[in-house]
Amino acid sequence: MSTTSTDQTGTRTPIRRIVGASLVGTTVEWYDFFLYGVAASVVFGELFFPKGEQLTGTLLSFATFAVGFFARPIGGVVFGHFGDRIGRKKLLVLSLLMMGLATFAIGLLPTYAQVGALAPILLTVLRLIQGFALGGEWGGAVLIVSEHGDPARRGFWASWPQAGAPAGQLIANGVLAALAAFQNEDAFNSWGWRIPFLLSAVLVLVGLWVRLRIEESPLFQQARAKQQPTDRIPFLEVITKYPREVLTAMGARMAENVSYYIFTIVIATYAKDHLGLGKSFALNAVLIGAAVHFCTIPLWGALSDRIGRKPVYLLGAVGVGVWAFVFIAFVDTKNFALATLAVTVGLVLHGAMYGPQASFFTELFGTRVRYSGVSVGYQLASIVAGGLAPFIAVALLKAYDTGYAIAIYVAVCSLISIVAVTSYGETRRRDLAEV
Repeated sequence: MSTTSTDQTGTRTPIRRIVGASLVGTTVEWYDFFLYGVAASVVFGELFFPKGEQLTGTLLSFATFAVGFFARPIGGVVFGHFGDRIGRKKLLVLSLLMMGLATFAIGLLPTYAQVGALAPILLTVLRLIQGFALGGEWGGAVLIVSEHGDPARRGFWASWPQAGAPAGQLIANGVLAALAAFQNEDAFNSWGWRIPFLLSAVLVLVGLWVRLRIEESPLFQQARAKQQPTDRIPFLEVITKYPREVLTAMGARMAENVSYYIFTIVIATYAKDHLGLGKSFALNAVLIGAAVHFCTIPLWGALSDRIGRKPVYLLGAVGVGVWAFVFIAFVDTKNFALATLAVTVGLVLHGAMYGPQASFFTELFGTRVRYSGVSVGYQLASIVAGGLAPFIAVALLKAYDTGYAIAIYVAVCSLISIVAVTSYGETRRRDLAEV
């Protein structure tokens, strides 16, 4: 069983180093991206928008959160194009730099009370940069792992960059929860919230140091050697040659993306504004759930190597659709233990989709256009799924005054994913060099 890969210079790179570099980088990127989401749910509405009814301020805050998702497909197309032409590694370094600089700058922004309407404008611009960078990050991170190492364990190895999402969530929530616990509300709203954004600079430097030490994907190098000047633009080839695969990826993401943001982002607003609980209640529940989530994602990826991507993914899609109703019931009790159980089980079921997702999407496209293909399919869905999920959920809560309206929303998205995954064949045994 191969645990190394060889580049054109003969250098042998251990697969664990490739995985580690992808995991560290995605952790930093998701920390930056999720930090904004958590801050949007608990503090941005008060600081960057005109004073008004609390849920309205939160809705405006989540609207800027959604803007980042609209930028992600653009980032996916641009990064995918150059990633398919000049390599995965270079684009991964660039995406990390862009994300880190934007996040650091958010920590320096003036508030609405200081500069008026300029505050939300600057916040929105930086969120667009975050979304653009993340749009290019995911595809490169999962591909550089999937295209190295042993195909028989592709699901396991490729699931590790996925674990960067809960790791980033864990760090973001942990830092904010610690600040909320040791600061009074005035101090947190005045300057405490800025600390996690400024800390991003340190994390980015660590991520860059690790990523610069890895080698380029051997499958990409082989494909590049065969590349002709007359080859079509990767994005156009994806749209014309792989439309079914793009739609499959988009449909598969609906339950995964929506449920994740309900379980980790919307719960903060729901607990604070609907149930009247403190900031720490939801932050601490998500903190525990994210730790379990991180540990279980690679297990789901390994299981998909044994029984296939489809059955594991479908288990997760059905699971979150049903659990959403239990989730609301448990959180409504205002009991911390039950709320933590609600988040944890929800994230474990989410992991059944997220774990095999990287290998599943990678196996849908050919090497020459794979970066573009996975990025387009993944990021287009992020607009209607993840980007709008907090906004739709809070709007439903405001309209119906019950969390079960949110649960129905998750269930509908689960049905879409079930149809998408069921309608496509199993991909586990595909040879990436011959897709």
